[in-house]
Amino acid sequence: MTISLENLQSARKAWGDAVVAIATAYDNEGIAKATELANAALDGAYGYNLGPVLFKPTLANGDATFRTTREGALAYFVGHNPAFPDKGFALKGWRSVRSETAATFVDGDTAMWMGWVIFTDKSGTVLKVDKSWGYKKDSDGVLRIVLHHSSLPYRP
Repeated sequence: MTISLENLQSARKAWGDAVVAIATAYDNEGIAKATELANAALDGAYGYNLGPVLFKPTLANGDATFRTTREGALAYFVGHNPAFPDKGFALKGWRSVRSETAATFVDGDTAMWMGWVIFTDKSGTVLKVDKSWGYKKDSDGVLRIVLHHSSLPYRP
């Protein structure tokens, strides 16, 4: 059940591909399709089946800074939930997502990754965020995100 570096690479790629798919679906097919894909991404990647996920999104603040529930995570990705102020991070027209590793820690069925995630939207605008993910393999051997912390780089 040990997590490999290849497992972590695949998980980051799948997450980025899901964000691009959500954004593209929103642009081409609307919010219903984007929400369908966001739900699938949450179910496929996150460990809400294991307990609370420690999720601090990039562009969240105030009472909605931390998203320990699946509902809060879905609202962050696609908005349209009156309980949360989000407009939908995954709806921002992203067309590519890539990551650059700063460091990785693996201990059996638990792993952590830290680095940068670089988003490019349909007009070519780039957003680079500082990101940390914590992963745990579930009882089926599926790698699940149990910690997701993201922030904008510090600007002195």
